[in-house]
Amino acid sequence: MRDPVTKREGRYDALLHAAMASMPYGFSIWDEEMRLVIYNQTYLDMFRLPAERLKPGLPLRDMAALNHALGDFDGLAADAIYAIYLDRFASEGAKVLDHVVRGRVIRSIMTRIAGLGWVETHQDITEQRRRDDEIRTRTLELEIQNIRFDAAINNMLHGLAMFDTDKRMIVCNRQYAELYGLPPNLTRPGTSFWDVLAHGEGTGMIATAEPEALLARLQEVIDAKRPLKQNVAMRNGRVIAVMHQPMKGGGWISTHEDVTEQHRSEEHIRHLARHDALTDLPNRVLFREEMARLEARIGRSETVALLLVDLDRFKAINDKYGHAVGDEVLVTVARRLREASRETDTLARLGGDEFAVLVGPLDNPKHAALIADRIVRSLGRPMMAEGWSITSGASVGIAIAPADGSDAETLLKNADLALYRAKSEGRGVYHFFEPGMDDAMQHRRAVEASLKAAIANGDFRLVYQPELDVSNTRIRCLEALLRWNHPERGLVPPVDFLAVAEETGLIVDIGDWVLREACQAARRWPDDVRVAVNLSAPQFRSRDLVESVRCALAEAGLPGERLELEITEAMLHAEPEATMETLHRLKALGVRVVIDDFGAGQMSLRHLTSFPFDKLKVDRALLDGVAGNGEPLAVVGAMLDLGRSLGIATAAKGIETEEQFDRVCRHGCAEVQGFLFSPPLPLSAIDALLGIAKTKAPGTVELAGSVA
Repeated sequence: MRDPVTKREGRYDALLHAAMASMPYGFSIWDEEMRLVIYNQTYLDMFRLPAERLKPGLPLRDMAALNHALGDFDGLAADAIYAIYLDRFASEGAKVLDHVVRGRVIRSIMTRIAGLGWVETHQDITEQRRRDDEIRTRTLELEIQNIRFDAAINNMLHGLAMFDTDKRMIVCNRQYAELYGLPPNLTRPGTSFWDVLAHGEGTGMIATAEPEALLARLQEVIDAKRPLKQNVAMRNGRVIAVMHQPMKGGGWISTHEDVTEQHRSEEHIRHLARHDALTDLPNRVLFREEMARLEARIGRSETVALLLVDLDRFKAINDKYGHAVGDEVLVTVARRLREASRETDTLARLGGDEFAVLVGPLDNPKHAALIADRIVRSLGRPMMAEGWSITSGASVGIAIAPADGSDAETLLKNADLALYRAKSEGRGVYHFFEPGMDDAMQHRRAVEASLKAAIANGDFRLVYQPELDVSNTRIRCLEALLRWNHPERGLVPPVDFLAVAEETGLIVDIGDWVLREACQAARRWPDDVRVAVNLSAPQFRSRDLVESVRCALAEAGLPGERLELEITEAMLHAEPEATMETLHRLKALGVRVVIDDFGAGQMSLRHLTSFPFDKLKVDRALLDGVAGNGEPLAVVGAMLDLGRSLGIATAAKGIETEEQFDRVCRHGCAEVQGFLFSPPLPLSAIDALLGIAKTKAPGTVELAGSVA
């Protein structure tokens, strides 16, 4: 390619020609008449200009026409491009222009030289713009070259300081001085870096018991000329993020940012990840870590106790008062657990209403019982929450290491087994783990799994036992009784599975099924025959009970007065206000409410008079002694007389002998039920039985088709 620079004779022309050819950037000169004087090959390459079209003396207007022909300036017309050139050449002094030429960014610096024209240098800065790190490096270099411009560095958000190879200050900004409380004499150029550190150590910059070690580490980093980023904790509680960056040629530049709030936020996030947000106790994650460390302590022959604490009736509190009250109860529980335990004990909220206490080392395992007793008594006291006085109580399971397990998983499992035993014994107590509990739990879990399968597969059946009107020996009601048609064990009585169903909450789903099934069956019977359904305690406390009853009646098209719901006396004592509210809502559906096993509990006269119960069914256990004029007969008679005086219908169940039947009749019992008349029967037998009752002899009743 022919050299575009006009060849001139002479030694100086040759030197100029060689210098321009070696330039790493484009170079061009335009004279006062805006004609091209000289240019180098880099200039042609950078703007992709054809060499044969460029000659010294080329007018600026021709250059504009060439740019238009090449498609530069986004396709502008030649006159428009020429106008842009004229505007640029009209400026005085130096001018920096960035423009895009076919995808490349070219930076041109135009300098007006009087009597000569314009000298231009051109640099391709495309890659520079694409690399952020290079831009930051170049920016930093420009700042270093212009450190005299104090306004620039003092407008930075962070503190900045620069030191030379002799560890003497070149410059620092106002933020740096304010951050460390430096007096003016320590911000001047030439100040020793060690003087600055000594001042900071004396005024709270360094929060360490060994400041010499920290200074030695900084010296090592500085001497090694490697970057360093670290957080420095100051004695005044502030945290400073310091970045040391070596500079070319020696020395370093450092930035200093106050990250105290960010540090606190990160610490708070880390705290939340391992602590319960409501009670601020360690959560399950942190407790698992403590349990893992516990194994090493057990290995050193320490005696340690694990207490699992579960609140009693907490779900009922949430259902009745709402979760805000429940949350306040949990906060109170956490506080009382701290008060009941020792400072060295580890507390945790494992989730929901379940807490754990890790106690140790213990001189005697019996000391764990003292702590458990304090916990039970403390959590049994009423708590104020959102203006309500709440009584919950707690059950505690205790496992002792290493006797009950030398690893975390075994200890947790055994403490959970002990907790289950405590809850099954009436709640509000504590219980130590005992051998054999695991077998009982395995059996319980097997029953639970089978119950879930039975619900899914429809393995439950209902049988019905008649209740007779004593006055005319007609069937007035049929009590629905649940049976489990087990695929392997056959017909399983309720006594074998109801306890597990209630403990696991499965009884609620089972109870809903019984309601629907019983109402569907009663729809086929005569209008004067009712159906009775027993409600379990969990089902009665369920917030969905009233809606479940309403839906069961509506689906069957059964009037409410043909459904009797039987509850026990114990249900009336738990949450009396919520209980009465539920009973009144049921009564509004027309449903008859019956007290079952009357006399088995401690029902007060206040209960009987505070709600219009429809019937009292005497506890069958009291009838076992009815064989003369003894105490049981007097008790039964008194209860029947009480019901009659209050205008409440009375019934006796469990009648198995003629003598029992005769005795309850003499005391005005309105309805009777028992094997003397009929055992529970399947629905097909009930259909055959209804409507064909007949008198056997005065005072006795025989049901055709009954099974003795």
